Formats: sequence, C-alpha cells, structure tokens
Amino acid sequence: MNRSTTTSWLKAMAGVGALSLVLTACGSDSGNGSDNGSDTGSDVDTSGFTNEECGDGTSSADTFKVGGILPLTGNLSYLGPPEIAGVGLAVSDINEAGGVGDADACHQILDSGDSTDMSISTASAGTMVSSKPSVVVGAASSSVTLNFVDTITDNKIVQISPANTAVDLSGYSPFYFRTAPPDGIQGNALGNLVATDGHEKLAFLVFNDTYGVGLRNAVQEAFEGAGGKVVYGGKGDGNEFPAGQTTFSAEVTAALNTNPDAIVILAFDETKTIIPELANAGWDMSKTYYSDGNTADYSEDLEEGTLEGAQGTIPGADPDQGFKDRLVGWYDFAEGDTLRDFAYGAESYDAVILAALAAVKGGDTKPTTIQKNLAAVSGATDGEECSTYADCVALLDEGKEIRYAGPSGIGPINEKNDPSSAFIGIFTYNAENKNELTGTVEGKS
Repeated sequence: MNRSTTTSWLKAMAGVGALSLVLTACGSDSGNGSDNGSDTGSDVDTSGFTNEECGDGTSSADTFKVGGILPLTGNLSYLGPPEIAGVGLAVSDINEAGGVGDADACHQILDSGDSTDMSISTASAGTMVSSKPSVVVGAASSSVTLNFVDTITDNKIVQISPANTAVDLSGYSPFYFRTAPPDGIQGNALGNLVATDGHEKLAFLVFNDTYGVGLRNAVQEAFEGAGGKVVYGGKGDGNEFPAGQTTFSAEVTAALNTNPDAIVILAFDETKTIIPELANAGWDMSKTYYSDGNTADYSEDLEEGTLEGAQGTIPGADPDQGFKDRLVGWYDFAEGDTLRDFAYGAESYDAVILAALAAVKGGDTKPTTIQKNLAAVSGATDGEECSTYADCVALLDEGKEIRYAGPSGIGPINEKNDPSSAFIGIFTYNAENKNELTGTVEGKS
C-alpha cells in the first residue's frame, strides 16, 4: 500500500462514528491467511510440545478441559487446521508452564460441520455438554454457533468463538464470548476499501446466511456512507442465494447487467464456483473483493492469474513469525501435517489462554469461575500488561490485575463480551492466486 493510498484511506476513515480506524502496518509478504512455505517452523524446538487429548472421565471439576467444536468437515474445513493448532498449542503451553493451579490442561475436538448440515454441530454440542468441559472453543461459522449456543450456554458452560463475527451474537449470553471482532469492524474496513479504490457502483453476490447478510449490511453502510451506490444484491433486494448452491450463472448475469464498478463476494466454498463464472463472463477479477469467509489460497483451484489484484479482508492481527512457526511446529508434531493457513489460529490460541487465566484468577477450572473472571484478565480492569501465560500467572500469583495481550492483538473484552478493538488484515492476490497481507487497520467498537 503506497503513501497516496494510505492518505485516501485515512480520509475515508475520518468521521466514522462507530469506529476509529488507523493504518498500522503495510508490506508484509505473508499473513494469517497465506501459505507459509515449506520451511516455516522447521527450526522450532518441539521437545516441549504435548498433545494432551482429554481422557474418559475427565471434567472441569479437576481438569482444565478445553472442548472444541470446530470445522473438521464442510465448506469451512480450511479453517479447521489453524484453529486446532491454536487450541492445541495453547494447551501445550499451559501444561509447560505448570498447568492451571493444580490441574492439568487437555483438549477434546469435535466436528462443527457447516450450515448445510446442522445435525453435525447439534450432535457435537450434546456430546460436549455431557463431557463437562471448562470452556468450549468454536464454532467458526456464526450460523453454526447460533444452532448450538443455547445448548452450551444454558448449561452455564463458557463458549468462546475465535471466528464468529455476526452482530446478532454481541451480548448474546453471559456465557458466550468471542476473540474475533463483530462484523461492524470488518464491514467498515471492507466497504471503505472498495470506496477508496475509486469504485462508485457496487454489486454483492451474497449467500443467505447470518454471517453473509450481516456482513453485507455493514459493508453496504460503509460504502454508501462514503458516497457509493449499491446496484445489485443490497439489503432488502432479495437477491441472496442459499448456502450450498452450486450454479451461479443467473446471479452473475443479473449482477453484471447492473454495470457495477466492483463486486463483493460474501460466501464460503461457493466462491470456487462463482469466480470462474465471473471470469468466463469477462469480468475484471481485480475488481472483486472478499472477506474472511473466502479470502483463502486458491492456487490449486483456479487458473494462474485469475485473481491477480483482487483484495479481501480477514479479522486479526498478523502474528509475528515466531508464533506462526510455533503453530506450524505444533501441528506437524501433533497431526503429522503441514499447516498452511493461519486464519483464526491466534484467536483460537488466545481464547484458550484467556480462559485458563480466568480460571487461575478465580481459583478453579469450573466454567462459572471462568465466566466471572474472563473480562478482567483480558484487561477490562486496567491491569498490568503481560503477553505469555507464564508471565500472566506470575502477576496473578502476586495478587495483581492483568491485561493479557496475546498474538491476536484484540483489546479488552467489553460489556457485550466482544473485543473492544481488533485488527483487520487487508490481503491482495498475486499471480498464483495466493492472498498476501498488504495492510492492516485497527478498528474500535
């Protein structure tokens, strides 16, 4: 992002009432959604890593038991590996530092599936409640979370999503938290990105999903606030398509007939079918924009050069290389596979660490104790900043209030159990259809 782009971006940010956005970084070659390369993590010392899966009979009564309902299958399964790595690495680090009080930490990961088959997450939630965890991390999809959140939280079990962004989930339950920012922050960033690129007429191709519709509304508000006009797929137009749809020629034709300057695609795996439809219709693919649900590596899915110049957004700071190397190292150690995406890995890690610190502060590993203390250890009580589990525990042992500042870069948890601030990464596609981090903005709710 060059200086003139930075200036126009900041002008577009001025006067936005709900958010305060400032440019914080530019020019990185990799990000939380990029291919890490085969050498990443090769020099990480794995001797201290553990893969502590919860055994039969464990519960929150005497164990810091981390449940996970994460996308092992379905159209968000590419988010499964980094989220699993974040949870697993956090549990490993907690045990390396001596556990949670007198309790060891362990993890139990179940499948969330996706919104096309809610029976998967329904079954996983039932199993999870029966296993009596201290905290549940997940789901990735806001719609999937809305399917089972009552099952978890009505049983007074803490649920922390590393990836939910739907506005409908803000303040949903005293036992529901998230380490990802709500759509208002990402939507503002994406809408203003489209506007500052000089586009005046915008079309949406969006699926009829809580996440897709909610984010579309936030992007539209920001784009129209910057003087733009939505010509297709806007709020109230009724042009959304159902999740899981497999053909899009009608939607693509209808959108192009409105002569847009740019197109925002808000979908999950459906994106792999929408993109070729647009390209075959002669659309300039550099004028397409994406969000965290589909800003992914398409190098193995699309013809080379298809997405060159296209852009997308992913909530979350770009973690330092050391943390990403440790994620890769743990995933190779535990799963015997190479981790290539980092989206929501840091948020998953921080969800577990925050819950563990809340348990330490409260004196036991029960979910009700974690719920009472989670906001405080995130910094809501203006505590002393610390960035590792071990350092934070040392401060808590001294009777101090703390603010855990982890790799996700989120601010303290607010009264709606959302991050009070968070970073949004701006990604640009190269000729190989890989998304590379080119800028970061920080938004405050």
